[in-house]
Amino acid sequence: MKILVTGGAGFIGSNVVDAYIEAGHDVVVVDLPTCRRENVHPKAKLYLADIRSKDLADIFAEERPDVVNHHAAQKSVPKSVQDPELDADVNILGLLNILQNSVRVGVQKVIFISSGGALSGDSSIVPTPEDIDPIMISPYAISKYVSEKYLYFYHVTHGLRYTSLRYANVYGPRQVPEGESGVVPIFMANLLDGRPSTLRSYADMPRGTTRDYVYVGDVARANVLALDKGDNQALNIGSGIELYIEDIYHAMEDVVGVQIPLIRASERVGDVRRSVLDCTRAKRELGWEPRTDLREGLRKTYEYFRQA
Repeated sequence: MKILVTGGAGFIGSNVVDAYIEAGHDVVVVDLPTCRRENVHPKAKLYLADIRSKDLADIFAEERPDVVNHHAAQKSVPKSVQDPELDADVNILGLLNILQNSVRVGVQKVIFISSGGALSGDSSIVPTPEDIDPIMISPYAISKYVSEKYLYFYHVTHGLRYTSLRYANVYGPRQVPEGESGVVPIFMANLLDGRPSTLRSYADMPRGTTRDYVYVGDVARANVLALDKGDNQALNIGSGIELYIEDIYHAMEDVVGVQIPLIRASERVGDVRRSVLDCTRAKRELGWEPRTDLREGLRKTYEYFRQA
């Protein structure tokens, strides 16, 4: 089938594109002119466009994809707090542009990338399943929640099938230590360069917040399975293992073979204290569960950084 992947030159999106092509599908990528073109698989067709642009209509009319995989997003929680209008413009209006064009050309299904960590909030249920009422403490989380409601509307009104994949903290090759990239690439780059890293934590959580980490190769496999499974559902995609940020850092020190003390700092506005996902539904509906343990994933990430 033909699959259009927005954000397909990014860290996760490009790994998903590779998995789709390896599975025998035709892939079209839509990403910004500033994207990392070197990440795009040579067999994929690349369009340089903003998901909010009117140009998207011409791309959809030309390519007429069977499935849209929507990875493009404003992904920074702090930026969403600072500029909620930008967050809504990209994450909500950008999605609506995609959905309108999908209906117009007869797309069969949209795979939407949501956030398990942002939507689970500081839930009292840990690991957190998909059916809890979200505790949203950032505009980013709100935009993901609203987007899932729009997906349901387009399904009921237009018959457009969807699967919402709620990612945990994804890490692995091609993730860069820039902007809102997660702690793994930032810590890795600092360790390799001999620089100290900063641990942001709440006063009553000195080891940092907790997170659920999942390797990008496992995430890409979930996107392949979601092509024809998990219709009209939200599915958590994570490891189900809760880890303190400080524990991740020490595991990375072991992999790299260096030890550099952490710098302690206060939490950021919008930071969730605890986040770990219950992925039982993904196992049942997709036949998916993670295969890469943390040490193996960090070793693969380390090798990528050494060769980059």
